[in-house]
Amino acid sequence: MDIKNKTALVTGANGGLGEAIAMHLVNAGAKVIVSGRRPDALKAIAEKAGAKIIIADLAKRDDIKRIEQEAGPIDILVANAAIPATGSFGDEVDEDFIDRTLDVNLKAPILMAKHFLAPMIAKRDGHLVFISSIAGRMPARGSSMYCATKYGMRGFALALREDLYGSGVGVSTIFPGFIREAGMFARTGVKLPGVMGTKTPNHVGAAVVRGIRRNLSEVIVASFDQRFGAFMSTLTPNLVSGITRTFGGHAVAKAIVSTQRHIR
Repeated sequence: MDIKNKTALVTGANGGLGEAIAMHLVNAGAKVIVSGRRPDALKAIAEKAGAKIIIADLAKRDDIKRIEQEAGPIDILVANAAIPATGSFGDEVDEDFIDRTLDVNLKAPILMAKHFLAPMIAKRDGHLVFISSIAGRMPARGSSMYCATKYGMRGFALALREDLYGSGVGVSTIFPGFIREAGMFARTGVKLPGVMGTKTPNHVGAAVVRGIRRNLSEVIVASFDQRFGAFMSTLTPNLVSGITRTFGGHAVAKAIVSTQRHIR
């Protein structure tokens, strides 16, 4: 899909990844609308990107409907908004937390795709981008709810892509691994073992543009160790889990969870 002169909506744009995605779309020639919960952060992004702002909480169904009304017709949807949703399922996750995680991380992207899809199909042109996570391809300790939503997003996007085959509307899923400089992982300040690498928000933004232009089904934005781990986890999950524990994966996960308990 040619991005030039297209209108793109990026949700969760008040975070570091959202800003990078918005700027890469602008640089590719798109007109961008940014959505999020924090007006101050969105204002700074909008000034750089020349973007329209929509303040919204995707846990609220009425806000999702309002985004559709205020955005108007769009050509590209980038469903980027998410909450970390970490914590031990046995004693740190209650029903309200389950509901909010599902609402923000999974239900909102599905509902927004539903709201914006019909006009794209009518004009036989458009693209839906879902920002998942490497946690949507391999599990992490203390992230059962987060993994549930990101695995779920992958399944939805792959099936939707089949539904839309031949319609002129593309579907791509992006899987960021550990991203430095900005985003959920960067905010934790956790140091990784030497065997584990990172990517930058710009790598994610570039992957989104590449996915749209080439209508790629999936793009993993992660260092080799994580990409290989995700591949092997599909084939031999027990083996990969053991290797992850051996090389400090559980310690990293525990440290990440400890910094995110206040984010709900």
